[in-house]
Amino acid sequence: MTLPDAAYLVLASRVAPALDGGFAVAVPWRVRQLVDAGARHPLLLTLDAGGVATHAQWRDELAVHGMDAAAWRNLFDDAQADPAWLFAAGVPGAADPAVEYREVRDAAGRPLVDLPVIPNNPAWHLTTAPVVVHAPSGDRVLAGFGGLYRVWLDHVVAQQRQDDPERLVVVICEARQVGELLVGWGDAHTRLVHTVHNSHLPAPHDDPDASLAPPWARWLEHVHDYDAVLWPTRAQRDDVAARFGADEGFFVVPNPIALGAEPVPAASRSAVRVVMVGRLAAQKRVDLALEAFARVQAAVPEATLDVYGDGPLRDELQERIDALGLSDVVTLRGRITPTERDAVYDDAALMLSTAAFEGQGLSIAEALARGLPVVAFDAKYGPREVIGDGGVLVQPGDVSGFADAVVALLRDDQRRGELSRAARDAARRFDPASIRPVLVEALAAAVRAPSRRASRD
Repeated sequence: MTLPDAAYLVLASRVAPALDGGFAVAVPWRVRQLVDAGARHPLLLTLDAGGVATHAQWRDELAVHGMDAAAWRNLFDDAQADPAWLFAAGVPGAADPAVEYREVRDAAGRPLVDLPVIPNNPAWHLTTAPVVVHAPSGDRVLAGFGGLYRVWLDHVVAQQRQDDPERLVVVICEARQVGELLVGWGDAHTRLVHTVHNSHLPAPHDDPDASLAPPWARWLEHVHDYDAVLWPTRAQRDDVAARFGADEGFFVVPNPIALGAEPVPAASRSAVRVVMVGRLAAQKRVDLALEAFARVQAAVPEATLDVYGDGPLRDELQERIDALGLSDVVTLRGRITPTERDAVYDDAALMLSTAAFEGQGLSIAEALARGLPVVAFDAKYGPREVIGDGGVLVQPGDVSGFADAVVALLRDDQRRGELSRAARDAARRFDPASIRPVLVEALAAAVRAPSRRASRD
């Protein structure tokens, strides 16, 4: 299957490999899949003001995922390179004296844009405080971040339509905060497709009817306004449909992974080395993995745990390791490249996942692809649909049961071998060639139907 002819734009707030975990893997994959499905020169668009040098570094880091640097554009990089579109936007005005501002300068060091700073407010993106543009003819203002983002998108879309003013443009929005701002944007020749990357449920992340936090509540008010929504799991799609209404524009499109070469057999692996891979952040509940591993180590003294990844909880987790007396057997290894990761997976006996919630669980799928069995909490959403027969699921938060599952597998070479073979088969469902048809189906359906926003004007 090939995509309908259109200009395809993948829109994200930021794609930072060191900061954004699986998101920074999934979004470049989306661009690659568009290319493989026949899209001509799809673009990755980002909105963060990280600076040209920072973006260059991130592009280099993402090259390992096959991301073409030429396919990545950033709002502020564009403004610094040629700000004519920005100078032409907005109306005469000035900054709000009650609001703090952050200055962005051009390549020559001259003030270019002043951005409102809205501290300690998760709804910062909804501000209508003026964004100030320092045009040669005098300052002009745009209505908040929404005004700025829309002006840039209008500029990019106009470039895509230079030879055909009615050329169809499909924008795949990868960030919920950005999607909120674009609900009313576009024309009859644009389609706005939204992806989902994480669970929408509040703590304890297991009640599909729980009162939602404002960010998700606001977004779900508009879930039927997008031309298609791409859910990473069936379970999340079904929970949202049951609560907010089914929609023919809802599609289950998991994020793909690279299967790589056939994994080494279980008999060639360490029988006692256990690993984790992921951000050291609250969502991943690494602290529960440490508590469980203290019990594992008491039962299997030769067992070790290597934790790969970085994040804000690194120091706190190291303190917990020391307090549990695990400093000789548990090591925080820091960040890891994909090549290093596969080598780690190929040598390990098991991988652990103790996340409180997931969108899909890319690291789980990547481990399964290497034939590495996974022991995971059965958290919403992802582990159950990803693991299949390639591991063991444990009731979320059951530290004792989690430890028992790990101990049982470390003591049973035959069972680990069975799970290792099943793991590779489970991972095949996330091979790019398997995911591409459902992505094409979703986008083709959005293109065939009239724009939902234009039809409601």
